[in-house]
Amino acid sequence: MEALRTQVVGEAFKKKPLDVEAPAERPCEYFGKHVFNREKMYKYLTKDIYEKMTSVIDNGAQLDRKVADAVAAGMMQWARENGVTHYTHWFQPLTEGTAEKHDSFIEHDGKGGMIEEFSGKLLVQQEPDASSFPSGGIRSTFEARGYSAWDPTSPVFIIDDTLIIPTVFISYSGESLDYKAPLLRALKAVNVAATEVCHYFDPAVKKVTSNLGWEQEYFLVDEGLYAARPDLLLTGRTLMGHDSAKNQQMDDHYFGSIPERVAAFMRDLEIQALELGIPCKTRHNEVAPNQFEMAPIYEDTNLAVDHNMLLMSLMKRVARKHGFRALLHEKPFAGINGSGKHNNWSLSTDTGVLLHAPGKTSEQNLRFAVFIVETLMGVWKHNGLLKASIMSATNAHRLGANEAPPAIIASFLGKQLS
Repeated sequence: MEALRTQVVGEAFKKKPLDVEAPAERPCEYFGKHVFNREKMYKYLTKDIYEKMTSVIDNGAQLDRKVADAVAAGMMQWARENGVTHYTHWFQPLTEGTAEKHDSFIEHDGKGGMIEEFSGKLLVQQEPDASSFPSGGIRSTFEARGYSAWDPTSPVFIIDDTLIIPTVFISYSGESLDYKAPLLRALKAVNVAATEVCHYFDPAVKKVTSNLGWEQEYFLVDEGLYAARPDLLLTGRTLMGHDSAKNQQMDDHYFGSIPERVAAFMRDLEIQALELGIPCKTRHNEVAPNQFEMAPIYEDTNLAVDHNMLLMSLMKRVARKHGFRALLHEKPFAGINGSGKHNNWSLSTDTGVLLHAPGKTSEQNLRFAVFIVETLMGVWKHNGLLKASIMSATNAHRLGANEAPPAIIASFLGKQLS
C-alpha cells in the first residue's frame, strides 16, 4: 500500500501542464463570443424589436408574444450558425447547484419528415417535473408541476451544442422553487425603496441597481491523489487521516508564484469564461496550500450570481481536462483555511452615482451617510434573516484558521466614519 501511495504521489508531480492554445484575438475581442448579448441582439433582431427588448431588460416593460417570437427567431438563427441543436431552461433549484432539461429544435413537419422550430412560447416557458426537487415544505410531492420562465435580464448563452436560457423556477400557484425568483424580488424591493430615498437628493434618479463582485476560492487536487481518498470522492472533504504535512503556519502560499500546471488551468478557464461573458479579472494563490482564487469585475447582482453558478460548473469541467479535481467545499481539509466567497456589494443609480461612496460636497457626503446608516439599520433589524441566508452545516464546519464564525455579524466602518 505504501509503495502504491509513493508511486501515485510521484506520478502526480511528474505531470507536465497541458499546452493551452489561446485564441488569436485579444480577450476584449472574444469576450461574450458565446453570449446573445446586446451586440448579437442588434445584429439578429430588427431595430423595432431590439428597442422593445432593451426596454424589457432595462425598464421591466411587458414582454408580449410578438416580441418573444421575433427574439426567438433571431436567437434560432444565431444558434444554428454556431452548430446548436438543442435548447434548455437553466435554473437554480434548492439543491445548491443548477438544473437543465435539454430539448431538441426538431418537430414533425406533417409530411413524414422533420423541421427545426423555436418559438417565443418555447423561449419564455418550459415545464420540468418539479416533484423531485426540494420545495422547502411548501407543497405536496404529488403536486408535480413546476414551471421555468425566462429571465430576460440575464443573457442567453451557448455551451457545446445547447442554447442555455437562464430562468426562474416556480410552482403552478406561484411559489418560488429556486434561488433566482426570491433574488429578483429582493432586487426589485431594494430598487423601489432606494430610489425613493435618492429623490431627496436627485429627483432625476429613476432606478437603483445592486452590484456584486464575488470572489471564488477553490482547491485543486491532482486527480491521482484525489482517487486515493475515499472521503474526498464521497463527500468532498476530510473525514479520515492525519493533518497535512505542510499547513499554513507561515502563510507562504498566499500571493506566491502560481505553479505551472495551475497557471495553465487558469488560462484555459479564463478563456472559456470570457467567451461566456464572465469578466474574469484577478487570479492568485490563496492562503492554504493548493488553494487559489478567481474574481471578476463587478456586475448587476442577478447576472453576477448566474455567472458564479456557471463558473463553478466550468471550473470542475476544465480541472478534469488538466488532471485536477476542483474542490468547492467550504472546508475540504482539516486544520487549514476553508474556501468561501467574499461578496463585494454596492448600490448605484442610473445616473452613474455610487451610493456607498463619499462625495466632494456636503450634500454628496450626506447622501453617503444616509445610505450607510440605512445599510446598518437593515443589518441590525434583519440580522436573523441574514444569518438564516448563510447558515448551513458546511458553512459552520468552515470555522477556524483565518476565518470568523458565520453566526457573528459585524460592521466595520473605519475610525473616521465611526
